[in-house]
Amino acid sequence: MTYVGIQTQINRNNRNSILLLLSFPCIILGMVWVFLALTTGFETVGYDEYGYSQSAFNIDLVNQNWLSAAPYILLGVGIWFLIAYLFNTQMIQSSTGARSITRKENPRIYNIVENLCIAGGMDMPKINVVDDPQLNAFASGINKNTYTVTVTTGICDRLDDEELAGVIGHELTHIRNHDTKVLITSIIFVGIISTVLTLLTQFVYRTFLYGGFRTSSNSSNSKKDGGGIGLMAVILIAIVCTAIAYFFTLLTRFAISRRREFMADAGGAELCGNPLALASALRKISNDPGLNHVEREDVAQLFIVHPSRLKQSFLSGLNSLFATHPDTAERIRLLEQF
Repeated sequence: MTYVGIQTQINRNNRNSILLLLSFPCIILGMVWVFLALTTGFETVGYDEYGYSQSAFNIDLVNQNWLSAAPYILLGVGIWFLIAYLFNTQMIQSSTGARSITRKENPRIYNIVENLCIAGGMDMPKINVVDDPQLNAFASGINKNTYTVTVTTGICDRLDDEELAGVIGHELTHIRNHDTKVLITSIIFVGIISTVLTLLTQFVYRTFLYGGFRTSSNSSNSKKDGGGIGLMAVILIAIVCTAIAYFFTLLTRFAISRRREFMADAGGAELCGNPLALASALRKISNDPGLNHVEREDVAQLFIVHPSRLKQSFLSGLNSLFATHPDTAERIRLLEQF
């Protein structure tokens, strides 16, 4: 397995980060344009001989509406992104139930992380532990103040020192290659779109569940119902557009994430000096991956092995089609040939 130099990988990841930051707003703005085209782009231009209205698509009107809406959309997305970017550490800790540890509390883990950081010429990240008897680990953070390596109690108890060093080396490589910045960016943008999609679908579901927009024989009520049906049509169009945007954000995330896991495996093997130990650790983790209690698919993409028993939903099912992690068996095979 050919290992790309660290600086080359860092430069590549920085370029990918810029492309990622640009692609997500472009996807959002593109779907807004499509939504406006479907809802405001057709106007009546006359009537035929039978009295039926004739419509035509007015692209200038769509572009005008889009240019008026775009600054507000970018402002809203920017505020959401900034808040999530600044508080991502707290959000991840809350989702996983992680807690910080010190050298005094767990000298074994602390010393392994410290020794690997010295070997790799890295600053010491924070170390978190999740009380989970199963096995998993992940790295997170966007700068030196927030970089964190998180492990479960199960992985500490059931892996030997060499295997644990391989896992921690993998996570430190994610930090060293600036992967965590890109993954956090992906989590935030995908989260924005998935939240909007979830809210829209829940609104439609509750409307139908509680009998909203029912037709009535009363003329005044009929007008209201007609307006309600029109509103529902607009919302359904919004759902379709948001779902398409969600699909493309997953596709973008998929395009840049899988390679990073192979690179982190190679970097972890090089850092710990024992590829077979990391291969053995991955085999043990894949047989009993922990952190199943984490219900957020976007956070689960950080884990060294995705918990297959993660709570399933429509969105998590769609996520699985564009999994950010390559097949664990393939990762083990490559490490054994390292």
